[in-house]
Amino acid sequence: MSTIRIPPVLRTAAGGSKTVEVAGATVGEAIAALVAQHPALRDQVLAADGSLNRFVNVYVNGKDVRYEQELATPVGPTDTIILLPAMAGGR
Repeated sequence: MSTIRIPPVLRTAAGGSKTVEVAGATVGEAIAALVAQHPALRDQVLAADGSLNRFVNVYVNGKDVRYEQELATPVGPTDTIILLPAMAGGR
């Protein structure tokens, strides 16, 4: 099972979890498993068409999946997936 690290801003929607263990051979399958466990995350992580929300960056072992195979990026049992929502603000 892969580990998904949940950032503080999304932890409320994940029941307060910092990490979630999920099954799946790809990032898409892992995120589907995460959303199945924590449905409140769906609209924050995925767009209406099922693609990654453009304001959420996803990394597998430090590599941005947008430069890999996006949701088709393979993951293994020792991989760590990091969800990192974009932050805005300032002046």
